[in-house]
Amino acid sequence: MIDFGIDKLALIGAVALIVIGPEKLPKVARTVGLLLGKAQRYLSEVKSEVNRSIELEELKKAKAGLEEAARDIGQSVSAGLQEAGDALSEQDQLTAASFYDEQPYYSSGKPVRKNWRLKRGAMPLWYKQQHGIRRHVQSGAARVARFRPSVASKPRQH
Repeated sequence: MIDFGIDKLALIGAVALIVIGPEKLPKVARTVGLLLGKAQRYLSEVKSEVNRSIELEELKKAKAGLEEAARDIGQSVSAGLQEAGDALSEQDQLTAASFYDEQPYYSSGKPVRKNWRLKRGAMPLWYKQQHGIRRHVQSGAARVARFRPSVASKPRQH
C-alpha cells in the first residue's frame, strides 16, 4: 500500500487546514475516517468471500475424489462378491451331484427326536430349586388349592 510517514501526514494536514479551514476540518476528518473504515470493512468482506470460494472449490474437488474412490471400491467389492458367488455356485453344483449319488446311512427312517424329559430329569435338584424349575407335575386345580388361604385363618362373621 501507500507508505505514509510522519512528515507526509503533517504536510497533508497543513494543506487541509489551509484549504478547508479550521472550522470544518474536524467534521471532514471524521467523515474521511468513517469512509476509510467502511472501505476497510468492504475489503475484508471481499477477501473472506474470495477465501470461502477457494475453500469451496477445494472441497468440491475433494468430494469428487472421494466419490470416485468410493465408486472404485464399490466396483471392486461387487466384482469380488460376484467371483465368490460364482465359486460357491460351482461348489454347490459339484456337491449336489455327489450328494444325490450316495445314499446316507441314516436315511432309513424318520429323524431321531431327543427326549427332552430325560434332559430335564438329568438336572440336579439344587439347580432346579435355585432357578425355579418345577419338580412335580401339578394340575391347575391343585395349584389353585395350594395357594388358596386356609379356612382356619379367616375370622368368623356373625
